[in-house]
Amino acid sequence: MNINYKVLVNNSNSFELAESDLEKFDSIGIKESKLHVLKNHKPFKVEILSSNFLAKKYAVKVNNNTYEIAIEDALDILIKSIGIERGRNKVINAIKAPMPGLILEISVEVGQSVKENDSLLILEAMKMENSFLSPRDGVIKSIAVQKGNAVDKGQLLIEFE
Repeated sequence: MNINYKVLVNNSNSFELAESDLEKFDSIGIKESKLHVLKNHKPFKVEILSSNFLAKKYAVKVNNNTYEIAIEDALDILIKSIGIERGRNKVINAIKAPMPGLILEISVEVGQSVKENDSLLILEAMKMENSFLSPRDGVIKSIAVQKGNAVDKGQLLIEFE
């Protein structure tokens, strides 16, 4: 069975690579992360600079040019096509107070679009000001508090659509 891979180079060039294509490479390991590769009778000096095996991402130097490479196999492509991405975190839809405190400032309004790390509000707790930043891009669905409100631990502050 021939396994196919989708290879993305420098987040811009994408191409398909079959397992049988790999057999056309003639390579000799020189050191732990260095190889000498022949492809179509042309020599290439290859060095693996970094690798994240679980994420299938690599930094590779080929003849003094560095490339960022991401590899997907058939399973990765299938999982992505049904809307699931490996390594994605749970989507946060609500911000709750991590401790009792006083709302000093609210920087957003209902219906406002926010980007990840935009300022949402400031909560004073134990004489310290705690800034809450947006954990993701989204739209503010509701704001359950007002400036000057005292809040309890676990109380809903902001909801996302």
